[in-house]
Amino acid sequence: MSEIVVVGASAASLVNARERVPSLYAPDEAAAVRAFEFFTVNIRNPNTRKAYARAASEFAAWCAQRGILDVRQVRPVDVASYIEGLQIAPPSVKQRLAALRMLFDWLVIGQVMPVNPAGSVRGPRHSVKKGKTPVLAADEVRQLLDAIDVSTPIGLRDRALIGLMVYTFARVGAVVQMRLEDVYVQGRRLWVRLHEKGGKQHEMPCHHRLEEFLHAYIEGAGIAGDKTVLFRSGLGRTSHLSERAMSQSDVYRMIRRRAERAGIRTRIGCHSIRATGITEYLRNGGRLEIAQQMANHESARTTGLYDRRGDQVSLDEVERIRI
Repeated sequence: MSEIVVVGASAASLVNARERVPSLYAPDEAAAVRAFEFFTVNIRNPNTRKAYARAASEFAAWCAQRGILDVRQVRPVDVASYIEGLQIAPPSVKQRLAALRMLFDWLVIGQVMPVNPAGSVRGPRHSVKKGKTPVLAADEVRQLLDAIDVSTPIGLRDRALIGLMVYTFARVGAVVQMRLEDVYVQGRRLWVRLHEKGGKQHEMPCHHRLEEFLHAYIEGAGIAGDKTVLFRSGLGRTSHLSERAMSQSDVYRMIRRRAERAGIRTRIGCHSIRATGITEYLRNGGRLEIAQQMANHESARTTGLYDRRGDQVSLDEVERIRI
């Protein structure tokens, strides 16, 4: 399968990668340039670029198997047939279709093709009222945090990072981008600045426990006064920290490792920590619109997907079946 671009790479590193555009999207030089620019110019988020590049590459390979070698030959029925044949979950199908729609729109605007063949194609119906992300109970979060050995910089880092995600509902992508200056004092309280998707900055005051965790980490790791990344990766197999920022996969592995050591059987990830914070906030009388603001969600419906208060209600009702 040919790749459209070096999947997941930054736009700057793709300057010399134009030859990786499949022939379907490059019937001539103008089409090749336009398709290449879709990924390097139009899409800024590296995760979106990675997902859309994969979707476009897979569709190009599907077309090549059927003798469609020019993007201008693609018809709505071709896109519909491709979408219909995908053996993946409905949300993934909708993402693939969205990627093709955006790419073809870009080519139409660039006068590579007259109409968007994916514009009229309907994706599968999919409505979600409750997210699937596993969450922890409040006592399990305490168990997770208390099980961390904070006698080392690594332990202090992990406790502060998990605490940050619990008490600010922060996305892991925002957490790994934080620098020391993003932790600051305002009005005698510690605040954090999160760099969210789309270049947005989101500022939050710290819960008193999070304030304790962050102070202990910064002082214990000896990084106070530095102007570099906040959450640093480990240095080899030692308990010391490097100068390099943790990646999202580093954080995921850390959370899984800490949960296992704490005896937590629920298979949690980064989103689980965020969802747990939102659920506990709402369970203790918090308002959905405020949770939306704290989580930096565009829609309250998105915030509602993280609300798992109903899980406990359902469990209580099930236990009424006494046989």
